Amino acid sequence: MPDNKKIRELKEKREKLLLGGGEQAIEKQKAMGKRTARERILGLLDKDSFNEYDLFVEHDAHDFDMDKKSLPTDGVIIGTGTIYGAPVAIFAQDFTVAGGSLGLMHSRKITKIMDHALKMRMPLIGINDSGGARIQEGVNSLAGYGEIFFRNTISSGVIPQISVILGPCAGGAVYSPALTDFVFVVDNISKMFITGPEVIKTVLGEEISMEDLGGARVHSEITGNAHFFAHSEEECFEQIKKLVTFIPWHNGKKARPFEPAEPLKEYNINKIMPEDPTHPYDIKDVIRAIADNSDFFEIMELYAKNIVIGFGRMGGKTTGFVANQPLEMAGVLDVDSSDKAARFIRYCDAFNIPIITLVDLPGYLPGVDQEHAGVIRHGAKVLYAYSEATVPKLTVILRKAYGGGYIAMSSRHLRADFVFAWPTAEIAVMGPEGAANIIFRKEIMSAPDPEQMRKQKVEEYKMKFANPYVAASRGYVDAVIEPSETRRILLHSIEISDAKDVPMPAKKHGLPPF
Repeated sequence: MPDNKKIRELKEKREKLLLGGGEQAIEKQKAMGKRTARERILGLLDKDSFNEYDLFVEHDAHDFDMDKKSLPTDGVIIGTGTIYGAPVAIFAQDFTVAGGSLGLMHSRKITKIMDHALKMRMPLIGINDSGGARIQEGVNSLAGYGEIFFRNTISSGVIPQISVILGPCAGGAVYSPALTDFVFVVDNISKMFITGPEVIKTVLGEEISMEDLGGARVHSEITGNAHFFAHSEEECFEQIKKLVTFIPWHNGKKARPFEPAEPLKEYNINKIMPEDPTHPYDIKDVIRAIADNSDFFEIMELYAKNIVIGFGRMGGKTTGFVANQPLEMAGVLDVDSSDKAARFIRYCDAFNIPIITLVDLPGYLPGVDQEHAGVIRHGAKVLYAYSEATVPKLTVILRKAYGGGYIAMSSRHLRADFVFAWPTAEIAVMGPEGAANIIFRKEIMSAPDPEQMRKQKVEEYKMKFANPYVAASRGYVDAVIEPSETRRILLHSIEISDAKDVPMPAKKHGLPPF
C-alpha cells in the first residue's frame, strides 16, 4: 500500500499549485472579466479529459532576488486533452503568476507540449495572457521566444496551430500567434501590440489607449492579424470547437466526414442574383445555397470584406470557399483581400481541403494608393497560391470575370480542375463600357450621335465577348450551367477528384511574393 502521508503531501502540493498566484490574484483576474488559465482549459476541452504535465516545474532564475520568489507552475499550464473525443495539445499562460511573463522554464514547458503535438500529430492550442518577456531573466527570455517561433514554423502545414488571445500579448510574444494558422480574439479582453501605449507616448509623444492600439476590433478589422472575433470567452470557445470540426488533425489525413445534408430551402439559388448586372447581392447566400445544411463558417469576416473565405461541407466533406463579394467594392481584388485569400488557399492545400471558388469581380482595384501599397506584389500572392495548390480546385464564374481578376480567381490557366460558368457570366479583358470606348473610339467620336453609337457598340461588344460562350468554345470553361445545377455538379466534381495526384518539380521550396 502507498504511504498515506506521501499521498497527503502530494495532494497538498497539488492544491497549492492549482491556485496559481493565489486567491487574491485570481479575484483580480476575474475582476477584469477574465477566467483563470485553468478554467479556460477546462472550459474548452471535453469534460474530465485534461491531463496536466510539468505542474511542479519552477523557474531557475537567480538575479534580482528571483531565487527568493516562488512562481507556481512558472506561470503556464500545459497538457493534453480532447475536443469532441479527438486529442489536442494545449497550453495556457497564467496571468495570476508574475503576469504570465515568459522566462526560460516557462518557455520550456510550452516547447515541450509543442514537441508533443508535432510528434503525436495533433492540433496545438495556445492561450495567450502574458505581459511579455520576464525582464529579470534577460536573454533567457528572448531565447525562449526564439525556441517557440522555431517550432511554430516547423509545425506549420503539418498540424493545426490555434492561438487564443485572452489578455495582453505584447512585444516579441505577438510573433508566435502571427506564425500560427488561426488567431481568436475577444472584445475588450484581447490586446496585441509590439510596443505599449507608454512607450509610444515616450518616443512619439502620442496618447493612445491600449484598445485603440491593439484591441480585438483593431486586429479583426484593420490589421488582419485575427481570424475570429468574439464578444465573450464562452463565444470564443464555441468558435474554436466549431473550427476543429472542419479541419483535419494533421496533414496526413482528411477532415472527419459528416452525414451529408441538403441546403436549407430558404436559400433559393435561382433568386439570389438580381437581373440587373449592376446590382449587388450577397455572395454568402450563394455559398449557403450550395453548402450542406447551408452551414458556412466564415473566417476573417470583419477584414477585407470584398473577399469571402471560410469552410463549409459538400456531401459531408469539408470544403474551403473563396468568393468575391459584390456587396463590398464590387468584389475587386486589392492588397488586403489578396493576402486574405492567398493565405487561406495555402492552408486548404496544406491540409487536403478541396477549394471552391465563386467568381464575380471587375478585376484588381486601380489607383495610386493601391499601386504604392504594392498591389502587384500582393496580388501575385493569389496567383501563386492557386498555381501551387494541388488539392481539387473547382471554379464557378457567376457574373463578371474581367482582366487579371479572371486569371487570378482559380482560372483554368492556373490549373483549376473544373471551371463552370452561369449563363450570366461575362468573361473579358475588361468591362463592355470601357472596352467599347477604347476599341470603337474613332467610330463613336465621328458618329452624328456619339452617345447612341457608344451604346450600340457596348451592346455589340457584350454580344461578342461579355458572355461565357467564347471561353467555353476554347475549352477554358468546361460547362455553362444553370444556377440550379451548381450543387449537383460540384458534388460530382469533388467526388471524382478525391484521389487527385499532381506531380510537382523537385525543389526545396518556391519563392512566393511575400
